[in-house]
Amino acid sequence: MVNRRIVVGSALAVVGLLASPAMAAAGSEFTQAAFEAAQKAGKSIIVAAHAPWCPTCRVQEPILKKLMGEAKYKGVVVFNVDFDSQKDILRRFNISKQSTLVAFKGAKETKRSTGVTESMSIEDLVESAL
Repeated sequence: MVNRRIVVGSALAVVGLLASPAMAAAGSEFTQAAFEAAQKAGKSIIVAAHAPWCPTCRVQEPILKKLMGEAKYKGVVVFNVDFDSQKDILRRFNISKQSTLVAFKGAKETKRSTGVTESMSIEDLVESAL
């Protein structure tokens, strides 16, 4: 008999294999200069703290990629923060867990979430930055 852990684990592994390069396609690596320039320009910004080993991040990746491909979100800038190597940036944004998404409209934080994988919830977060 197949138990739930095997099914969920297998599904997450497949999603991870298919989605691992997606976060890079959805945004660019965080740099302080680029972030500040986007804020000064009043851009809609998403800061995505992710880790390549995180199954939740792997579920979020294709959702963000799909949203960023829609005309409605064309002006949204996504900055990826590597959870393992960019600890100083994580502290700056008060991010303690991978799979955290933080939305900004210019310099103002509009919404944040951690561990959310429902597409509508992620879209609501992106909407808050418009």
